[in-house]
Amino acid sequence: MAVGSTINWSPQVKELNVFSLPFLMPDYAAADALTQGEVGKEIVRIIDKAGVVPLAWGENGYREISNSKLAIKKPEDMKGLKIRVVGSPLFLDTFTALGANPTQMSFADAQPALATGAVDGQENPLPIYIAAKLHNSAQKYITMWGYVNDPLVFVVNKEVWASWTEADRAIVRQAALDAGKQEVAIARKGLVEADKPMLKDIAALGTTVTQLSAEERAAFVKATRPVYEKWKNQIGANLVNTAEKAIAARKQ
Repeated sequence: MAVGSTINWSPQVKELNVFSLPFLMPDYAAADALTQGEVGKEIVRIIDKAGVVPLAWGENGYREISNSKLAIKKPEDMKGLKIRVVGSPLFLDTFTALGANPTQMSFADAQPALATGAVDGQENPLPIYIAAKLHNSAQKYITMWGYVNDPLVFVVNKEVWASWTEADRAIVRQAALDAGKQEVAIARKGLVEADKPMLKDIAALGTTVTQLSAEERAAFVKATRPVYEKWKNQIGANLVNTAEKAIAARKQ
């Protein structure tokens, strides 16, 4: 049994890269429109064919960018910044398009690299920023840009699943659904409320929190559009089109 990140499993299941397309999902309603709609159902079918039984969706959350140098408000601010990213070609393409110097390394290696200044910044959900105490690793600036949301998938090995009774399968499936819902709530706590208390908690650590205006965010969208179009074809244009339509039709 496992709970896997769509980012970490994307090398094996290329369609999972749909969730990492830069600036595809502008808000939580958009993320829900994908995981709970036709895109989510199609991904479930694809994962099932890959050899595991998918049971439920969870969430790591939106990956926001932090760094030690400046408050990032426009793509030009990222020029030359050495940013730790996850081991995904899509992430490398995205940050390269923004003029940054993306560096792949494990998060365990990233923390001392950030603290010593060998790496300027990183991108992760805010609960990880707090839990890892990245404000103590020179990460004094955070920009809320919401460029990628990282859903999680609860799965079970097919052979293990086949060994269980129908009753046990039902119990495990319901447990995964319940856990997924709770995980989503935890990932969003402090960020979905009108006053966003998590941002106040982070600011209290001495961190400068920058929230982009619609116009400022649009500049990042424009700068990464060539990457979006390149990867749309690699992921599957039909799947991405379905995602775009679901997001356009979402209830906010």
